[in-house]
Amino acid sequence: MEQLIQQVASGLANGAIYACVALALVMIFVSTDHINFAQGEMAMFSTYISWQLIQWGLDYWIAFFAAVAISFVAGVLIERIVLRPLHTAPVLSIIVVFIGLLAICNSVAGTVWSYLIKEYPTPFPKEVFGFSGLIGAHQLGVVVVTLLVLSLLFVFFRYTPLGLAMRAAAQNPVSARLAGVRVDWMLALGWGLAAAVGAVAGMMVAHIVYLDPNMMAGILLYAFAGALLGGISSPGGAVLGGFMVGVLENLVAYLGNAIEKGFGVYIIGNGEKLTVALIIVITVLTLKPSGLFGRVVVKRV
Repeated sequence: MEQLIQQVASGLANGAIYACVALALVMIFVSTDHINFAQGEMAMFSTYISWQLIQWGLDYWIAFFAAVAISFVAGVLIERIVLRPLHTAPVLSIIVVFIGLLAICNSVAGTVWSYLIKEYPTPFPKEVFGFSGLIGAHQLGVVVVTLLVLSLLFVFFRYTPLGLAMRAAAQNPVSARLAGVRVDWMLALGWGLAAAVGAVAGMMVAHIVYLDPNMMAGILLYAFAGALLGGISSPGGAVLGGFMVGVLENLVAYLGNAIEKGFGVYIIGNGEKLTVALIIVITVLTLKPSGLFGRVVVKRV
């Protein structure tokens, strides 16, 4: 039972990261109807920026917030300079641009900081919490920081005029323009927020998986599975989906290890956890494309 609780706690910590990246994916999707395949690489690049600032002597949290701010500005610039001219371009062209952004971020990070794995610091103490050390301080800190970010975003989109304008621009651009909302700039701000949220996820997970240009590849897939599970059109659903995927992958590995110990038959273990995310993606796309909490859009033709 103790090991089971530990797996659930660890799954919640991993799920917090997936929830952040899933939310960033959904924020882009609901405003553009496109999946940003470069979201993970953008988060990785932001993490390298914070690491470099720390190497230059800045305090962790100063580097953290500086990287978030830089990521926000970079997200806005990418939307205004790169994606804005492609507003009426075919879907395939936009997909190629996203893949190009992925390759650029990865290659530039490798060129500047090399592909050698680096240790990323943690701002949290070394102590463990809970009985028998069920959850580490960094894991608990990841959950707290993630929930704080998600809460701030909820308040922003729910109760501030700018947040309401961004929601209106994403849901009904035509009506928003008639109401005086500058839709183009709302989309740019959405890209900036998505980049900032992704940066938070990258900096939180870097201490766990270590820092290298490919560190977000698997995490992006988990986040994509969480977004699909919760609903690619539902920000809240994507967050819940991210936590569900984090817990589910650990429980599947725990069950596989238990079966192997009890019956001597190997079915699935830690090495196949990524397979769980792939199975979730395929299952959701096949049975319920709108996800558990997403809305079904019916278009008259």
